[in-house]
Amino acid sequence: MFSISEKSILSSRLLSFLIAFSMFLLISSSLSLIEFEENSFVPKSVLQLIPNLVSNASVNNQIPNAIIVDAQESPVKSPVFPNETLNNTISVDEPEEKHLTRKCDKTKAHLKVYMHDLPPKFHFGLLGWNAPANQTWPSLTDRVKLPSYPGGLNLQHSTEYWLTLDLLSSSNKDIVRPCTAIRVENSSEADVIFVPFFSSLSYNRFSKHRQNRKGSGDKVLQEELVNFLVKTKEWKRSRGKDHLIVAHHPNSMLIARRKLGSCMFVLSDFGRYSSRIANLKKDVIAPYKHMVRSIAADNSPLFDERPILAYFQGAIYRKDGGAIRHELYYLLKNEKDVHFTFGSAHQSTGVREAGKGMAHSKFCLNIAGDTPSSNRLFDAIATHCVPVIISDEIELPFEDVLDYSEFCVFVRAKDAVRKGHLLNILRGIKNERWSRMWEKLKEISGRFEYEFPSRENDAVDMIWQTVSRKNVSTRLSVHRKNRYTRSQFRLRM
Repeated sequence: MFSISEKSILSSRLLSFLIAFSMFLLISSSLSLIEFEENSFVPKSVLQLIPNLVSNASVNNQIPNAIIVDAQESPVKSPVFPNETLNNTISVDEPEEKHLTRKCDKTKAHLKVYMHDLPPKFHFGLLGWNAPANQTWPSLTDRVKLPSYPGGLNLQHSTEYWLTLDLLSSSNKDIVRPCTAIRVENSSEADVIFVPFFSSLSYNRFSKHRQNRKGSGDKVLQEELVNFLVKTKEWKRSRGKDHLIVAHHPNSMLIARRKLGSCMFVLSDFGRYSSRIANLKKDVIAPYKHMVRSIAADNSPLFDERPILAYFQGAIYRKDGGAIRHELYYLLKNEKDVHFTFGSAHQSTGVREAGKGMAHSKFCLNIAGDTPSSNRLFDAIATHCVPVIISDEIELPFEDVLDYSEFCVFVRAKDAVRKGHLLNILRGIKNERWSRMWEKLKEISGRFEYEFPSRENDAVDMIWQTVSRKNVSTRLSVHRKNRYTRSQFRLRM
């Protein structure tokens, strides 16, 4: 039997429980009646906080990152790489759930694009796609069956593939993507005429001469492309000034570029072009697709977790501006905290090791080679390794909206080869300054990612944004030239 004091304690506890439970029911029923309008007396942020408290609690209990301990180094956090196909074939990413909630309002598109229906031999046919009868483009319904771009070093110059897929997807109501550029069926409505020729792939696969052929397969395709374009009403209307052609590989379009120089080109740099054919006034510099895997921002090693001061691995003896590589090699090869070696990115193991090396380096050297640019800059960005750009003639993607000095170090070639100069600069950049650049790298790295479907401010979207800005100045020039020619034509009518 309970004593009187024990009974009173139990009664008190029961009463407290009933009161608390009643208050809970009252609050719950009240919240269910509240409408989430702008004039609601309960702020949305307060109501949204309730489920967030639960999710935050689970996040705070995550298992900490694995630590790699080297016998000769301080503990270094192992970078965590997102799931990605490595150096084999391009895979298309499934959109995240949050991405699916964004619907595209086509009336707000910055750029209306008409795409020539070139035969498959100019684009997806180069990927081995056998087009069914009377079908120009592959279906986007089953992404697993989409023709994939070949791996290896081909991947660097796959810009043509992503832009074409993106335009095709703009006509598919089931694919959600940014509304920067949309495909239109009537060329008279278009701001830009897109030429879907996979020129980089054509060069990589068919640039060598074959028996019983006049020239290479690549040359034949280029000549056929020129013959096709110059006969179209779209070309005759503007003499090609509103046409957009991707020639990202420095050696692609060598034959046709002289005849199509009035077009807007998407390039990696201007190293193999004269200023008459290609220049910043009309053309677009696009990023390489990086070869190494991207590091997850939340797991990117900090300053003290990157024991290597400067990293470079690649071909050292190059032509032209790339001669500086072997000079730097002899200056830096014996420095204990510098990794400067011969290396190849042709094998997946080489790419994997390079990715790990860059992820554990404070600075990654981007040195001019046969041309001013290389994919190393974008490998460095993907691994949040502060790029050191030693290439005086380099042109950089999206530089009209990105300030590269916030996340890169620039050193003139003549200064870099002075003994001790480069290392003095890098060793003079301490934790605080380096960390600001590292934070900026994490912030902007998504702008250099090629994805399908494209996402807001990824590489594909950023290219379309750049084309839109270039197109404005191009239209201004065309309209100014038409001031008198068109009006005089009307007077004669």
